[in-house]
Amino acid sequence: MLYRNLRIAASFMLLAGLLLPESARAEETQAADARFQATYVWQRKPSFPAAYSGQNSLVSAGERSHSFTATAFLGARTWHGGELYFNPEVSFGAPLSNLSGLGGFTNGEIARTTGPKPIFYRARLFLRQTWGLGGEAEQLDSEQNQLAGKADARRVVFTAGNLSALDIFDDNAHSHEPRQQFLNWALFTHGAWDFPADARGYSWGAALEYIAPGWGLRAGRFLQPRQSNGLQLNFSAANSYGDAIELDRGYTLGGQPGRVRLLAFHNRANMGGFRDALALAPPGATPDLAVTRRFRDKQGYGLNIEQGLSKSVGAFLRASWNNGEAETYAFTEIDRSLSGGVLLKGSAWGRMQDSVGLALARNNLSQAHRDYLAAGGMGFFIGDGRLSYRPETILEAFYNLQLHKRAWLTLDLQRIANPAYNADRGPVTVWGLRLHSEF
Repeated sequence: MLYRNLRIAASFMLLAGLLLPESARAEETQAADARFQATYVWQRKPSFPAAYSGQNSLVSAGERSHSFTATAFLGARTWHGGELYFNPEVSFGAPLSNLSGLGGFTNGEIARTTGPKPIFYRARLFLRQTWGLGGEAEQLDSEQNQLAGKADARRVVFTAGNLSALDIFDDNAHSHEPRQQFLNWALFTHGAWDFPADARGYSWGAALEYIAPGWGLRAGRFLQPRQSNGLQLNFSAANSYGDAIELDRGYTLGGQPGRVRLLAFHNRANMGGFRDALALAPPGATPDLAVTRRFRDKQGYGLNIEQGLSKSVGAFLRASWNNGEAETYAFTEIDRSLSGGVLLKGSAWGRMQDSVGLALARNNLSQAHRDYLAAGGMGFFIGDGRLSYRPETILEAFYNLQLHKRAWLTLDLQRIANPAYNADRGPVTVWGLRLHSEF
């Protein structure tokens, strides 16, 4: 199976390499651009000890998992300051334990709708409009969903359409991209930010940004799914939405650059409540979130810091919190999270495009969420039937090796204590390989 899936992934990468020659990248100002990525992830976990298991537990027997995504990033300038982007995508795979049993899942590339057969869909279709406000012009490099060109140091940017909230918010140079950095869900973004998205991680929405030398401010609204972790979105943006506002500030510490980002978010959706489910359950019966669903609000905050330690070493720290009264609706079952780590570039040993990462995440649940699970309740992702509560702790380490100027192979190791916050289960070890290519 591993060999077969690698052959499929390699075929996509070879085709993209033939269609997208490198010579198209060198323009200083681009009218249009086409880029491509393909990522294959294979993971294996041996059996682990578990005193008991429930409906949504991580399977205690040994398992294998794989995922594959391929994305085209197509962009064109439409008028002065305007850019249009379209990202068709294909994916397939099989998650560990049907994507159950963890707060911090081990593969940021796998979606809730992933199946064994390739599925083609539109990932993004959005418009970006930039208004220059003066200041020294800076050169923007050609990247995925960014055309090369000049931009005023002070500018306003409006983005609207089909995209991910993570395209705009919670960026971090050292941990934001599971295709080349940390894979775990609790590490590539705020674990406690139940960010609005469909089951593939995308939404429709709009964001407005003010960018100035050394700092920036952005705010946006995105659609929620019609039901918890569903694929269909609710287009009633006045009643069901996810709002976010973020302030970021650059600084220098010890001669090295750093950046701090403060995020506040507010979600409104048809969510079940943990306390209501416990109150409505007859004595001895299992509480059920489904019977308590109504429009509720979830608020939270996030702190995101990135800091250079030297030319080849960078560190990151994230802390996030939500009020934890309503069910997880669009991301994962984490109500409080603290994570941090370091990323070491291979320039330190003469391999410029290699990197090594080491990070730790500690996830927690609100008291209401704990009580619900302890009474036998089931969340969308977790539910062991009962709970001996302890924070879920995740250690991840990887080496990202450049095989070719357009391809990387990563060896990844994750060690998870108290999976799904349960001291009666685990610890769990997950080995992984990631093959990634960009053109």
